[in-house]
Amino acid sequence: MRVIVAKDYKEMCSLAADEVEAVVRAEPECTLGLATGSSPVGMYQELSRRCREEGLDFSRIHSVNLDEYVGLAPTHDQSYRYFMNDNLFDHINIDKANTYVAKGIGDVEENLREFNAVLDKTDIAIQVLGVGPDGHLGFNEPGDTLYDGAHREVLDESTIDANARFFASRDDVPRYALTMGMGNILRARKLLLLISGSKREAASRLLLSDRIDPRCPVTFLRLHRDAVVFLEEKLADEIGYRA
Repeated sequence: MRVIVAKDYKEMCSLAADEVEAVVRAEPECTLGLATGSSPVGMYQELSRRCREEGLDFSRIHSVNLDEYVGLAPTHDQSYRYFMNDNLFDHINIDKANTYVAKGIGDVEENLREFNAVLDKTDIAIQVLGVGPDGHLGFNEPGDTLYDGAHREVLDESTIDANARFFASRDDVPRYALTMGMGNILRARKLLLLISGSKREAASRLLLSDRIDPRCPVTFLRLHRDAVVFLEEKLADEIGYRA
């Protein structure tokens, strides 16, 4: 696991964009694994700028997303399909037909079968990740066991609390999500984790301990042969991490 400490969020996003750009230029027809949440937004903005101003070409790229809320239509402004369109796809030259976000409405079991079928035939070149305050990846919540494949996850109260700021009220936050499993994540050839915001506990357990703990799913990144972790200098100082 390689850890890169950036002086601030802007530098972190630029350095993370470098990693994605290197993959896109080396494999212009590859599949990117993408994530939502506030952490990768700056990186998506930088990739959009590079596409617009520097010719970074996404025209043959495919993508698959980590997760989607159960119960939200793709047109809902808090769905992850809407997020990806608004923060990245609408600003780069990707063919949206080549982008996949699991369906949030309709038959849940059928949606899961489709999601797993897509993942089974997809070789993800690089998987972008954020992390929750409790260490969850995607919507793989802390627990005694973790899933290998895509599944429906019951969201923890702490996750609902963390996401409530995006909705009109806490009651509007979906209680379930479809998410890649930990096996899907770890099978990506490269992992790219951006840690931003109030993530002291998750960062500490990943960077200052050698335990692999299903009650802190982010610690499973230690098992991957090519994982890159970015964090801001401020957070590194707060937890006492030294590169």
